[in-house]
Amino acid sequence: MSKSLNQIYLPAFGGISLVIAVALVMSNREYADDRMSMLEGRIAQVDAQAAESKQLASSLALELEAAKAEAAMMTATLTAPAPVSEGTFGLGRAALAEEIAAWDVDVLPDGRGLPAGQGDVWTGEEVFADRCGSCHGDFAEGVDNWPVLAGGFDTLADEDPVKTVGSYWPHLSTAWDYINRSMPFGEAGTLTADETYAIVAYILYSNDLVDDDFVLSNENFSDFDMYNAKGFVIDDRPELEYAEWRAEPCMSNCKDEVAVTMRSVFLVETPPEGGSNSVMNHSSLEGIPSFTANGPSFIPASTAKPEAPAAQEAAAEPATGADAGAELIAAGEKVFKKCKACHEVGDGAKNKSGPQLNGLIGRTVGSVDGFRYSNAFKALMEEGRVWDEESLAAFLAKPKSYIKGTKMAFSGLKKKGDQEAIVAYLNSFR
Repeated sequence: MSKSLNQIYLPAFGGISLVIAVALVMSNREYADDRMSMLEGRIAQVDAQAAESKQLASSLALELEAAKAEAAMMTATLTAPAPVSEGTFGLGRAALAEEIAAWDVDVLPDGRGLPAGQGDVWTGEEVFADRCGSCHGDFAEGVDNWPVLAGGFDTLADEDPVKTVGSYWPHLSTAWDYINRSMPFGEAGTLTADETYAIVAYILYSNDLVDDDFVLSNENFSDFDMYNAKGFVIDDRPELEYAEWRAEPCMSNCKDEVAVTMRSVFLVETPPEGGSNSVMNHSSLEGIPSFTANGPSFIPASTAKPEAPAAQEAAAEPATGADAGAELIAAGEKVFKKCKACHEVGDGAKNKSGPQLNGLIGRTVGSVDGFRYSNAFKALMEEGRVWDEESLAAFLAKPKSYIKGTKMAFSGLKKKGDQEAIVAYLNSFR
């Protein structure tokens, strides 16, 4: 009459399981549907992004092509030759031949550019004394700090070489061109072509490179070889040396630390005790900071002051008698350097542009054999005028005033002491 528990509960459990299974299946189905829907949405988003990216890439590609085209256009513009103007701007006018000639004054070493003209040594001496002698001396020996133009041969290898037109300049054209353009100092452009030829001829004569009858002209200009013409070489340092100097600098074994220990801007002036550290003052409304030398000394070894001389040296006794004569002759030898360009004296002395001066005191004026005197000197010789110390001193003081018509261009010795000294010196060659 009664059923077993199995018969009761088993069917019930089976129904429940079935319901649960059906519920699970339905739930899984809904989840799958949602998942599919979500994935489809993501696919749609990706497709949209891909389309947007493709469109952006296309736009960037177009911009890149446009930039390339613009760069190519700019490069072509920069490297392209300047446009040629087919016409003129209507400014100015063609220079006249006379205007070009006025500017075209350079002279080349072979003589090209020289104007027609000529000048002799004697004329050059007069022009040189008048226009150049105040600075370069009457005999191109130089005055004060103005350059000497003669002498200095074979001194270029010395520690203190004397570079003159004769000893140093390789081309005569540079002398002519410089004198023509720039001399006399402060009066450039006032020399005529003939005067320039004459001055250059006189400078050559002062350097013993030509005789006193030499005439320089545009026709014989290029035939003259300067003394130092072969003393210059082509500068080959760019090819042979510069590469050696361009090696990489050494950057090893450097000092670990470098410190600035002193600034020269702080040093204002050397104080009496030998130096000090300068002190910077504060700036003010009126100016920037300044420095004073009130700090402690930094050169202790150099602060010692030299001791005053123990006693005043006794004044030198004036020379008397034979000593005074020797000193005067020695002084005259120095003064005679102004005469050496034209005169010789001593053993083997010869005539130059002036006669040799051996035995001058007591000699008849204008009587040296073989020398071409001026008419003024010839007239004095015919008169039998004789040189003595007084007349020689007066002549040396103002040559052109003392003997009218002399060819001697020397302006004279202004100092009476120089006149006495040179007379004593010449008097020693009797």
